[in-house]
Amino acid sequence: MKSGLLFFAQLFLLWAIYQVSSYIVSFFDLALPASVLGMILLYVLLSNGIVKLQYIEKAASFLLKHLSLFFVPFAVGLMDYGGLIQTSGLQLIAMIAGSTVIGLLITGGLTQFLSTKKTAKEKIHHEQPHSHFHSH
Repeated sequence: MKSGLLFFAQLFLLWAIYQVSSYIVSFFDLALPASVLGMILLYVLLSNGIVKLQYIEKAASFLLKHLSLFFVPFAVGLMDYGGLIQTSGLQLIAMIAGSTVIGLLITGGLTQFLSTKKTAKEKIHHEQPHSHFHSH
């Protein structure tokens, strides 16, 4: 009995964190899913010791253990599009793969460009002679 109540209390705490993040997202009209903000909020609470791991461990382990069940509705929904996948499956795969590769190339190129720009700026800053005024 006590173990069951502890589990539901932990589940309630996780739900409450999600509800707070959902409220923050809607209040500030953020372009961020409430679940992602909830995970960030939970990380901050855990890393600062505000929420101890033991407060959520049993419920979180249960949810992670049964995570695949949360994707069943998505997989069942895909069955409604069996005809589309059968006729256009290769084109869909090509578009998904192509857009992924393009996104990775753009992100990688931009990251390299910005890191070399920052490195060049730091190099110029360190090579400049530092003038010191001495009074004699």
